[in-house]
Amino acid sequence: MVISEAEETIKSKIHKDLRHSITKGYLNPGEKLDIVKLAKHYRTSIMPLREALSQLSQEGLVTIKPRSGYFVCQITVRQLIDLFEVREILETAAIQRAVERITDEQIEQLTHDYTGYDDESYDLYIDENRRFHCLIAKASGNEELVQMMGHVHDQLARFMFLAFRQTVKTQDKTHACIIEALRARDAETVLKALIDEIRATRDFVLTRLMEEQGDSWQIRDFEASRRQPLEV
Repeated sequence: MVISEAEETIKSKIHKDLRHSITKGYLNPGEKLDIVKLAKHYRTSIMPLREALSQLSQEGLVTIKPRSGYFVCQITVRQLIDLFEVREILETAAIQRAVERITDEQIEQLTHDYTGYDDESYDLYIDENRRFHCLIAKASGNEELVQMMGHVHDQLARFMFLAFRQTVKTQDKTHACIIEALRARDAETVLKALIDEIRATRDFVLTRLMEEQGDSWQIRDFEASRRQPLEV
């Protein structure tokens, strides 16, 4: 069923608000989302609310359980490590293809995807970081790779908040290194910079996760898993 323009607007607001609450950790893994209360809060019908929740489900942030309702997606430490591994596999494939194919115009576009961040800029940081890496994937010429990478970034978004204050200190230098290596068609340097960024982010996220939210997560064999390097 097609929703009206007004419902589309409220759907976008609900999606943005809930996505923000999940990625910031205000809503906990496994927490049930009461659609009746949400509908009253937003003064809307159920339809745009369901549309927003369906979109969040596609992004890997919400789980829809038939006859049970909507829940913030749960994930184990092992699954989180697997997501970082998938990200590394996809981004390695993308940048190895892009280094020989990227145009000067695309490189110039990459330079505009860092605008500076402060403690309140998390959403901007997530959006620009996702766009930066997806632009590289686009330069590979493989649209399926772009879609897959975007999906992985969406799934990891709620955990990146844990590393936000750390990674923003180095992201501009890392991205500048990647851009210069792409400009020079230096496959070895660009691959190392990319992998170093992903693995440093992974380790910091996992460490902070255990420090702040360990009670909500499965932590068996965590230390062994955290120290295990990802294969290239």
